[in-house]
Amino acid sequence: MAVIKYTDKELDLLARLMRAEAIGEGTLGMLMVGNVVVNRAISNCLTFKDTRTIYDVIYQNPGGFAGINSELFIPAATNNEKRLAKRVLDGEYYYPATNALWFYAPVDDNDCASYWYDQKLSGRYKNHCFYEPYPGVCEELH
Repeated sequence: MAVIKYTDKELDLLARLMRAEAIGEGTLGMLMVGNVVVNRAISNCLTFKDTRTIYDVIYQNPGGFAGINSELFIPAATNNEKRLAKRVLDGEYYYPATNALWFYAPVDDNDCASYWYDQKLSGRYKNHCFYEPYPGVCEELH
């Protein structure tokens, strides 16, 4: 059962974003990006109080995702990409994105900053650094 309601259009949208943000990180990297999107939709804290749907999260302004401006975001998702998106929508989580609300890729493969937007580093996977809120700030997260 899904952790958040979604439409077929939102499934495609999430799959396309996962591809645009992390195709170079492979399957696991794409799943972690999906975790961040789902976390933002289920959290009711910080700058994500008005993001209740996948659509709201992806197109949040300010605060959305740079991947929507990528040419990789434009084509429809493949069946495999949709399967990956469905996995995170159904509740699969992967460390260090388990409770993450943010991620970024440091320039020139530099180290991850210990804090980003005043949130602590939860870990790194390949070229993405993931950040989570402090305990108790976003109680809706796992």
